[in-house]
Amino acid sequence: MGPHPAVAAIRLAVRRVLHDILTELNSTAGVPAATAADRVPERPPAPLVLVACSGGADSMALASALAFEAPRLGVRAGGITVDHGLQNGSDLRAEEVVLRLRELGLDPVEATSVTVGRAGGPEAAARDARYAALDAAAARHGAAAVLLGHTRDDQAETVLLGLARGSGIRSLSGMAAVSGAGGRYRRPFLQVDRQTARKACMVQSLPVWDDPHNADPAYTRSRLRHEGLPALEKALGKGVVEALARTAQLSRDDADALDTWARQAEAGVRDATGVLECAKLYALPPAVRRRILRRAAIEAGAPAGALFARHVEEVDRLITGWRGQGAINLPGKVVARRQGGRLVIRQG
Repeated sequence: MGPHPAVAAIRLAVRRVLHDILTELNSTAGVPAATAADRVPERPPAPLVLVACSGGADSMALASALAFEAPRLGVRAGGITVDHGLQNGSDLRAEEVVLRLRELGLDPVEATSVTVGRAGGPEAAARDARYAALDAAAARHGAAAVLLGHTRDDQAETVLLGLARGSGIRSLSGMAAVSGAGGRYRRPFLQVDRQTARKACMVQSLPVWDDPHNADPAYTRSRLRHEGLPALEKALGKGVVEALARTAQLSRDDADALDTWARQAEAGVRDATGVLECAKLYALPPAVRRRILRRAAIEAGAPAGALFARHVEEVDRLITGWRGQGAINLPGKVVARRQGGRLVIRQG
């Protein structure tokens, strides 16, 4: 008799991602050079894949699936938990998570503490601190990848948050299955719903921790999870989460295509000195032109996380609605101005 359907689902999702990682590693390593007949080629060390685990149902399910699948594919499996220090006893919980991961057979396993700042609000600040810690752990251990437990439900919430910000198609594309420097972060569960992950933990008798922040209405995502999505499902019927996750993938495909178009078109709209020419920018479709403008602002020093659609639209009006208006101030003390038919974007 095979595993419970929920357990089978999470294992299959992880197996596919591990296969992808191994395929990519083999392709970059290339074929080993020919050796003498009496020499045995050295086998490369087994790659290490870490799982980021908070102790919640999603990440514990992910850790259990990684612990099961990794040794069958010749992969070493480890884990890391991040203590944000935002709740009393968070250090003790981190130690408990470390013990649970070790009981699953993961090695190496560690807990790391971070200091959460205030930039961008509490949720964004915690996320930034967490990813910085995960980056450092991956580099320290030489990990090939770090698995994250975001589910299809998390993806649906991310799409709705992007829609509320009005930030364009890239925001609607949600979280990428592969992200980070060199494709470090992998999200195997983007097609797995939250209930399946929780069920997998229950049938495997895995203890889980429910973060009270996830139910705290002070946090936007929490309100969306417990009030917004249920209201949408009540009004529109079941299937909203699946539809939003599908929208994310379709939006990502479109956004990737437009990004490629913009990169290819950018060289043709710059003069010999590399300055953007307004007439050539005007001739491009708005979606392509605004991507070029956004990239130029970021290259000039505007922080990507603080550069919103309204900023890019203001710069775009220097191209499409030129009436002699003055310079546009952007985040990061970057200034955009039109001079002699050219668009100059630089730190002021």
